[in-house]
Amino acid sequence: MHNKTNIDYSELIGWLGITKSKYYSWNFRLGKPNEHNGQIPRKHWILPWEREAIIEYAKAQINEGYRRLTYMMLDENVVAVSPATVYRVLKAAGLLNRWNKTSSQSTKHGFDQPEFPHEHWHIDIKYVNYKGTFLFLISIIDGYSRYIVHHELRTNMQEYDVEITLQAAVEKYPEARSLGTRVISDNGTQFISKDFTEYLRFAGLQHVKTSIAYPQSNGKIERFHRTIHDECLIRKSLINLEDARRQIKNYIEYYNTNRLHSSLFYLAPEDFLKGRVDERIKVRESKIKEAKIKRYSLRNAS
Repeated sequence: MHNKTNIDYSELIGWLGITKSKYYSWNFRLGKPNEHNGQIPRKHWILPWEREAIIEYAKAQINEGYRRLTYMMLDENVVAVSPATVYRVLKAAGLLNRWNKTSSQSTKHGFDQPEFPHEHWHIDIKYVNYKGTFLFLISIIDGYSRYIVHHELRTNMQEYDVEITLQAAVEKYPEARSLGTRVISDNGTQFISKDFTEYLRFAGLQHVKTSIAYPQSNGKIERFHRTIHDECLIRKSLINLEDARRQIKNYIEYYNTNRLHSSLFYLAPEDFLKGRVDERIKVRESKIKEAKIKRYSLRNAS
């Protein structure tokens, strides 16, 4: 009509009873399929193979939460995506792990958090079921890195057994003497005895006991004992004492060096103990950046 009458476009559009934006939108879509209400893929969206890789990996790690899965896949070069992306993919696939629904209501925070390795050592004893009786797992965890500095699986839990465990830890990490490491324990009879107090003085360590009826102050070692119970002890058959010690040792080595800890930016305790945090985080960020660039290039090529 414009070509025939030379009437201005804007006046013709007004006669049609539509807005200018609608006209130009129709003009832009002329000859294209009517998919304007469909979902338009963005260049940064994950590719189909990445979605499938996330789902398959999650099926093989059914006990892990989506955040830990994200960083496990990142470290193992499976896919490089964000936790939010993994959450959306698993939710759509019905694989989202919702087991952790509880939250602490306590307003107390226990001790001030340590700022470097070997400032705090938490120590505790766990009962281990063994052929109708008990063994005793004595563990020492570094409060800064959550690294298990030493453990012993003993047939007794007297102050002597605790002292042996601590002495082995001090021999592994002699800097604890010069730092005056604070050994944090509950008020068990092994930890309040005169012999134990004298040993700590001899070893150059400080002793801090948790408040009565408030075990959360020693929560780091309590949480580790729950983790080793859920992920190792109830899944294994302990054939004999030697086998029990071997299996616990193997799990603790995995816990220290490979298991990603939610309180440590999903890094392993060893990364914090050895000061590799910034390096590991930079590697992860680099992988995510490279994956985005590849997605852009693939979508532009198609």
